[in-house]
Amino acid sequence: CSPGCFTIFTVHPMPLVGLGTWKSEPGQVKQAVIWALQSGYRHIDCAPIYGNEPEIGEAFQEMMGPEKGIRREDVFVTSKLWNTKHHPDDVEPCSPKNLSYIVVVLNLNEFNSAVECKQQRNSSVASIKPTVLQVESHPYLAQVELLAHCRDRSLVMTAYSPLGSPDRAWKHPEEPVLLEEPAIAALAKKYNKTPAQIIIRWQTQRGVVTIPKSITESRIKENIQVFDFTLEPEEMNQVTAVHRGWRYIVPTITVDGKSVPRDAAHPHYPFNDPY
Repeated sequence: CSPGCFTIFTVHPMPLVGLGTWKSEPGQVKQAVIWALQSGYRHIDCAPIYGNEPEIGEAFQEMMGPEKGIRREDVFVTSKLWNTKHHPDDVEPCSPKNLSYIVVVLNLNEFNSAVECKQQRNSSVASIKPTVLQVESHPYLAQVELLAHCRDRSLVMTAYSPLGSPDRAWKHPEEPVLLEEPAIAALAKKYNKTPAQIIIRWQTQRGVVTIPKSITESRIKENIQVFDFTLEPEEMNQVTAVHRGWRYIVPTITVDGKSVPRDAAHPHYPFNDPY
């Protein structure tokens, strides 16, 4: 396994940087995956609920094969199951056949994932030991406690929305803009990198798998060009210190004209905890 990946299940390398595909529309995602594979990505994160896995499979078929330079077994694919699709008979039909096979399947529900993580303090309660926990994580939500929890249990933590998901339809004008954070901008200037590259490098140095989404060729290329420099320990601390407990991805509903967290009244609502 190269320096840019973990090894889980003892055999499959999991690259530290992958291409996220949430919100990548059909008609766009195939080309994004092709650009990613051409740029050296060997980790693609997807899900049936995103509605674009068949097109991702088309990109795989076009780019992979004995005479095409990329073997299917060299590409790590993460997909996800909705909570109604946990029965063994439901797993295979959830994945398009042109994806060939999937290395990791996650429970696509951060609410349940967070609750599960709290309940897995003694991993012996699980009949199949979890190996990956995917959660929102970025400098404004550093997840320091959760990362320590995962390390103690040999879990790999994956960060979704690592750049603050700036293309969300439900953005609020008053929310902080992660890519404009002064501490990150100063490091970007020092290393002649983009703020996004500084954030991705910070995550990879922490051992966090990071899956930035993009459909823009230049950004796809930039986002994986983070292994040619190293942040100093004090610089790592500077990035971590901008943490403000801010979540960009919280399901909301409208009550009396106001947007409120959808599940906040649930007795097991996890986001009131440090992680």
